Amino acid sequence: MSRLPDASDLMLTARASLLDKLLPALPEHLHYEARMIANALAIAARETATPAVETVLNERRLALAIRTGEHDQGTAWSSLLALTQAKLAISNPRLLQRYAALG
Repeated sequence: MSRLPDASDLMLTARASLLDKLLPALPEHLHYEARMIANALAIAARETATPAVETVLNERRLALAIRTGEHDQGTAWSSLLALTQAKLAISNPRLLQRYAALG
């Protein structure tokens, strides 16, 4: 039994149509704008897969822990790294993959 497409699926389908069918038919001077729209759709699709509310809650928990001294021994680094990686997974996954490949 197949599932109904969710918002992320719909955005990725729209992105594919834009890049595969519409972009080649557009005049050259509109290609940059079309690619910007395609990138925005990809970012929005990734955001719906990882709700922003979850990221905000994690940021607030980390900020509270720092304010209350829980990370006074320098343990905040791993939490900050995890939050940064989660944000990059949405906004720029290729950059995240490039840095992961480095080591």
